[in-house]
Amino acid sequence: MNGVSLTWRAFRPALAILLLGCAGTLWAQTDASADNNEDVHFRNAPDAQKWVLIITGAAASDAIGNRFRQWSFSLQDILSRDYGYRRDSMTLLFDDGPQQGSASGRIDGSSRREDIEEALARLHREMGAGDQLSIILIGHGSSGEDSAKFNIVGPDITGEEFARLLEPFNQQDLVIINTTSASYEFSADLSARGRVVLSATRSRAERYDPMFAGYFVEALDSHQGDRDKNERVSVLEAYLYASQSVLGWYSDQGRLPTERAVLDDNGDGVFSLEPGSGMSDGALAEIAYFDLPGAAEEKSSSEAITLHAQMQELERDIFLLRGQKANYLEEDYWNAMEALLIDLARKTGRYHELP
Repeated sequence: MNGVSLTWRAFRPALAILLLGCAGTLWAQTDASADNNEDVHFRNAPDAQKWVLIITGAAASDAIGNRFRQWSFSLQDILSRDYGYRRDSMTLLFDDGPQQGSASGRIDGSSRREDIEEALARLHREMGAGDQLSIILIGHGSSGEDSAKFNIVGPDITGEEFARLLEPFNQQDLVIINTTSASYEFSADLSARGRVVLSATRSRAERYDPMFAGYFVEALDSHQGDRDKNERVSVLEAYLYASQSVLGWYSDQGRLPTERAVLDDNGDGVFSLEPGSGMSDGALAEIAYFDLPGAAEEKSSSEAITLHAQMQELERDIFLLRGQKANYLEEDYWNAMEALLIDLARKTGRYHELP
């Protein structure tokens, strides 16, 4: 390609994206959200930081509590080992708070309302503009005619109350993953432009404890959810892995599913079962990554860091262009796609030539 020599590993991200771009033409439709403000959100800048808040609510039994604990601790371990998160960038609010024992150092507080409020206030003070906060809710939920609730220690918190706690984060990118039962209406209260919101269920009738959380953890573990093989996991990829795994489990058991996960990332509060490129939901989730910028890279020179950031920005531009294909003339679309792919291939080749 214009004299650029590329190894297979170097070219693989560009090739994978090209193949997905071709497949994406089958999905494109006229309701592609070109006004999603994708150009200002989830830019993955080299100096941006990513934070995680895991809130694990009260459990209905010891057995369920042990499962919640396993998911919570596994998330901490995986995000540290595979994604480069430091301990001080992860906060775990667990049930009734730290207890005596070897695991007490993992837990930063309880799921009581006052601890949730304090943790979010602290994160808002510490986070900068453009930083990303992923909030993961694990536990039980409930939903009635008047309000939807997340079951915590003490009085439960409603979706409207939780939404008010998130209002100060108007300069940050927010990912909210609600894995609780009857999570849909609580999650809908959190929908806003520039946010990616996942719900393990799509209605208040889905009140049994979902399996989604376990498969979501599995999607992150060792990057198993990396569908396009670019060595990163996006929120969309993790969602698709977990939701399809849940449906696969029910199919294998010969049972009708009692949970269907949904996602909203255009801020309209209408969640999609099958988000994706060119669809009403999926554009932001596709460019929102759990990986820290450059976390898996071994090259530490200033040129390598700059090139790697440029490569990730080009990947982002390719995904956004693919999602807006319906807004382009065919020739203009492919000319723009070709230019991006060539630029990505050149920068990738140069990156892998560096010592």
